[in-house]
Order: sequence, then C-alpha cells, then structure tokens
Amino acid sequence: MATEHFDVVIVGAGLSGVGAGYHLQDKAPDRSYVILEGRESMGGTWDLFRYPGIRSDSDMYTLGYSFRPWTDAKAIADGPSILKYVKDTAAHYGIDKHIRYGCMVKRARWSTQDAAWTVEVEKGGEALTFTCNFLFLCGGYYSYVEGYTPDWAGMDSFKGRIVHPQKWPADLDYAGKKVVVIGSGATAVTLVPEMARDAAHVTMLQRSPTYVVSRPAEDSIANWLRTKLSPMAAYGVTRWKNVLLSMLFYNMARKNPAKTKERLVAMVREQMGPDYDVATHFTPSYNPWDQRLCLVPDADLFEALKSNRASVVTDHIETFTPTGLKLKSGAELEADVIVTATGLNLQVFNGLELVVDGEVIDPARTLSYKGMMYSDVPNLASSFGYTNASWTLKCDLTCEYVTRLLNHMSRTGQRQCTPRRNDPTIQEEPWLDFSSGYVQRTISKFPKQGSKAPWKLHQNYARDLMALKFGSVTDEVMVFSNPAPRAAAKKAA
Repeated sequence: MATEHFDVVIVGAGLSGVGAGYHLQDKAPDRSYVILEGRESMGGTWDLFRYPGIRSDSDMYTLGYSFRPWTDAKAIADGPSILKYVKDTAAHYGIDKHIRYGCMVKRARWSTQDAAWTVEVEKGGEALTFTCNFLFLCGGYYSYVEGYTPDWAGMDSFKGRIVHPQKWPADLDYAGKKVVVIGSGATAVTLVPEMARDAAHVTMLQRSPTYVVSRPAEDSIANWLRTKLSPMAAYGVTRWKNVLLSMLFYNMARKNPAKTKERLVAMVREQMGPDYDVATHFTPSYNPWDQRLCLVPDADLFEALKSNRASVVTDHIETFTPTGLKLKSGAELEADVIVTATGLNLQVFNGLELVVDGEVIDPARTLSYKGMMYSDVPNLASSFGYTNASWTLKCDLTCEYVTRLLNHMSRTGQRQCTPRRNDPTIQEEPWLDFSSGYVQRTISKFPKQGSKAPWKLHQNYARDLMALKFGSVTDEVMVFSNPAPRAAAKKAA
C-alpha cells in the first residue's frame, strides 16, 4: 500500500485529538492533517470507560473546548454526555472526516534530510505507513490495554468476580450483591454511590484516605447567565470564573496547606456529622494537592454512607479468600464482586517508539519544553493537561501554540524546529510533582522538567496563556533550521 503524506499527523481521536483538529483547521487551514485512532471509535477516555456513574471530575466549563460552549445544565457531567459533546464537535466542524480508525501507531522515525516523520502503523494485522512534517501526540498519558491491578495474595481463590473499571464487563450484575471497591481515588468515589443504588451493600476499602470535596453538579451562576447572555458569552464568563476560583484555591492550598487541610476535613465532618470517624477515613496524611482532590457531586458519596448503603474501611489487604478479603487488622470483608479501582498504567509518548536520525529516543533523558515538546526531538509536540485543573485548558493552549509554530516555519521557510538544551545551569526535576501511586510507579520513565523557563512546568493557566498564546515562539532554546531546498538555494544565490 502506498505511503500517504500529511503536513500533520495527530495521534488519538479523543478530547485532545479532536481539539487539535479544530485548531489546525482554524489557525493553520493550509495544512493537511489526519487523525490516527487505534480504537474503532472516537472519544478516548469517554468511550473507553463504561463503569457505572462514569463522569468528569472537572467542571465542563473548563473541561470543554474554548471554542465550543457547554450548554447542558450539569457542570459535572456524566461520561455519555461528554462523549456526545466530543462527537458532536467533531461532526460540526468536519473533523470526523479526518479520522482513520483502527490505526495503532507503533513507531515514528524522523529524517532531518527529508524534514519528515515516517509513521509506522498497524491496522488489522496490516502494516501502513504515513509521512508528515509535524507529529502531534494527543493520545493521553495512560495505556488503554489494561489498568493497574496489584498482585494480591489469594486472588485465584476468590469465587466471585474481580473487575477493573477500565474493562468493565457489560454482563456484570451486582444488584442485591455485596460489593467491595478497592481504592480511594476519583474512580472509587464515583463507583461507590452509583453501585450502592442497586447493590446489597458497597464497601470502599482504602489503604489511606483521599481529600474529598462536595460540589453541586449544576453551576447555578452558569445556568442563570445562559438566560441573560448568548451561549458563547455565558460559557466564556463561567469558564474564567471557574479558572480563577480554582487557581485561587490551589495557590491558597500550597501557601497554607495546614489551614486548607483543616477546612477540607471540616467540610467532610459537616457532611457526615460529629459521630463519624472522619479522622480515620477522610483525613489524609499528605498535604492538599500533593495528589489530586476527589470531587463528589451533590454529596452523593456522603449520602450513600449516611444511608448505610455504603461504608468505608481503612485497612490493608492481607489476602483474598474464597468469600472476600482478609485484612491485616484481622477483619474480613465478604464480597460477591470486588472492583479494583487501583489506578492506571502510565505510558510515555502514547506508547510509540521515537527514532531521530537513526537514534532511539529515551524519554527519560529528554527535557520537556513548555510542557509539550522535548529536547532534541524535532517537529513533535504532545498534548498533556494540568494536574491541578481541567485537562483541556492546557490542551487548548498547546494546540494554539503548535499552529503558531507551524505558521512561523511557513513564513520563514524553515522546515524544522527543535528545542535544544543549551543552558548548563538547568537542573532536572521530576516531570510531575505528584505523590499519587500511579505517577510514582512510572515517573522515572518520563521526560524531566527543568528548573527554569522554558523547561519549567508551572501548572498555571494564566501564566501559560500569556506564554503560549501571546508570547513569542522564538527564544534562545527553540532552534529553527533545515530550510526548504528551494529557499536554501535562493538564499545562497
């Protein structure tokens, strides 16, 4: 089969990939592009996960695209609604016509001589090849193959079903059954109240507590604004309101973690009452934002706990048994179904191998430039969102920056842009400053960030807005080179 060429190859047709398609069409309409999606449908996370109650843990006024307003009443939206939003956006702007499904990208090889990437793809057992001048990785940060499940003793002895939320079986019937959900993160606090509606009882088993914050599922100000303003105007005002409030809260938490912790725990105590053991089950040992906070819409988790349809146990697993779990405290939990909401397996560069002029790139030896490109890797960007705010806020800025970069190269006749580490005083730091288990398990394999700009990740939307949307694309780090042969010959003449 003949090799196809595009100016830009986008990997992944989820929230980020569809956004990248829009920005290319809008800001760099002269560039051809294709979106290669490894699965048979678009939507990424919002199509992959099918567990009960799947929803966002960010409000849709910031998780939504900057260019397409979220108009549903619920700000904390369910998975099917988010998937519909992504699909409707792709169809509305014709982005869906650029998607190739079942195309699993395995490797990409950069040739300086050709100023192009050769992208190797598997589709139904067949090898396909694409070439492009710029490669844009929008496939997220975790493996879609399987989630992370620890290897507990005795798992084979359990007579019930063990399920990971990433591969939720359509035939699972838990009505009237005893369920144990292992975990305390966003997935667990979503599953517990939802499954408690039908199960005999749901127990959330956690090794240690997580910060849990209740928030109304609907944004009353946003809903009121929509009655007074156009959808886009109301969306824009609400988006900035939520951005600024989240930035304010994050900065307060970082500057005064003790007081923030005290307030967060007090809010849980207000929900659960004075007799509940908040100290054991909802008081983490770490500071706020050392891990991501868990959002509980309309206090649904707390309501399930107060109604005794659900409970929290804080303990460690000693072994699985035929009828449930034996804990290190000696207690036993009976279960018909055990859900291992124990996290994700992170992967670098969307799981594909990168080769630059014959040399395989080791991600851990690269520095992340502006949170999207990598030292000594030409014409490549990846879309990676914030850890302390909505994913799409950073992805929108990344997409706009990439189009500005492409347009600059077009104007100057250069075919290559490469971040170069030319400052010997730069110190390496972990790419993500997060203590969460899913991060710590694989962070050593990821690129590093630097101790100062433009290698430093600030996790600050306002700062990134100024740098990525309005700041210059030229600096002492970004090297533009490799002019087109005709332009080079003209310059020599």
